[in-house]
Amino acid sequence: MRIITATAVALALAAGAAPATAAQAPSTDGIWRTDGYGTVLSIRNGTFQEYQTTAVSCLPGDSARRTGPGAYTRSDGVVLTVRTRGDGDSGSVRADGDVGARNLHRIAELPDACTGRAAKGSPAAFDVFWQTFEENYPFFAAKGVDWHAVRDRYRPGVHEDTSPDELFAVFSEMVGPLNDAHVAVQDGRRFFSQGRPGTVQPDGTLDARVKEFVVGRDLKDARNVRDFANGRITYADLPGGQGYVRISGFAGYAADGAPYAAELAELDRALDTALGRNGGRPPKGLVIDLRINGGGSDALGVHLAGRLTDTPYLAYSKRARNDPADPTRHTLPQPVYVTPAQGVRYTGPVAVLTGGSTVSAGETFVQALMDRPGRTVRIGQPTQGVFSDVMVRGLPNGMAAWLPNEEYLTRSGGTFDGTGIAPHLTEPVFTDEEFAAGRDSAFDRAVDVLRKQTAR
Repeated sequence: MRIITATAVALALAAGAAPATAAQAPSTDGIWRTDGYGTVLSIRNGTFQEYQTTAVSCLPGDSARRTGPGAYTRSDGVVLTVRTRGDGDSGSVRADGDVGARNLHRIAELPDACTGRAAKGSPAAFDVFWQTFEENYPFFAAKGVDWHAVRDRYRPGVHEDTSPDELFAVFSEMVGPLNDAHVAVQDGRRFFSQGRPGTVQPDGTLDARVKEFVVGRDLKDARNVRDFANGRITYADLPGGQGYVRISGFAGYAADGAPYAAELAELDRALDTALGRNGGRPPKGLVIDLRINGGGSDALGVHLAGRLTDTPYLAYSKRARNDPADPTRHTLPQPVYVTPAQGVRYTGPVAVLTGGSTVSAGETFVQALMDRPGRTVRIGQPTQGVFSDVMVRGLPNGMAAWLPNEEYLTRSGGTFDGTGIAPHLTEPVFTDEEFAAGRDSAFDRAVDVLRKQTAR
């Protein structure tokens, strides 16, 4: 797209040229269906309204108000940008901070189910819950779960008098065998989720315990130990000249409701210190500790990768399931590239520490480093194995289902869903034995590897 700046227009006027009249972009107002994601959007009179659809339901989802040309802001501060293409019958919507956009196709009107009154009892909630997974979840075959057999087992026991407690238990039993950390059942503050067997999902308690251990053991002789981004990033200069960055998530860097730009600014502030801009020396080697990382924004991870390269390269491609009846059908893959970021960059050797509590955006960042031109070694244990954005779908009774519907592809078209990304060098990660002995084998291995690489 050619962009005409204000300066260019001023120069043209000064030269006596009459500026051309800009073509009016087709209106974003109307009814749109996404390619995949089971979603219909109504955009009218400055209001953006999402409808979550299946073959048996249509329920209102997120809403937003217009705050600029093609821009709609949700109550949580996330900005949605809608663009039209060609004659205005196709377009895209992108959430601020996302690495990909969702393609849109204009339709004549809302589906009939979106204009009627939805049933709200337990049987209706069951049917929407089951259908939502049936139409969107990509991994039933890989998980060895017959979803139709699950329905046949549990549906006969759900009636109008089935209580919320009973239904919550039924839903939890249905999805438990998926062992998918991006699958969850929510009922208010009650929450069920189950990750890959043998792993622990990260939470604040685990993060605090590990941070205290790392600071007291690994960083006891380090200099310039500093926290950034609401404590979610810790940096230190290690005695051998290496740098250490611990990242417990790719979100929560700024105040609640702050725009993506504020999150990005906090990340850059930490990286400017870590990579030597603020009066320090660039590290001889860099340890990036993701062993407790609860995920967040993929875009922040891609940006961080862009601070670690001088050469553009493909991070991954992402696609979504888009045929309710065929789990092998997907949207066209959208490539996501790492491009060298502005500001100081580091291209030396990197040791990335991973484990089963490296989740979601923590994993997509690890994937974004796999083709990094510089020397990058992974140490520890396989990551959790969940990469997709999470669809949060409301149910007629007020509960919610969380599920993935995307795949993040390597250059060769493979994925790491379920298994996670394996390390190059295997070491125990925060086991009871390691804690009891005061050991951190993965950290020590990383420091040793970087020392040998930088000594060459």
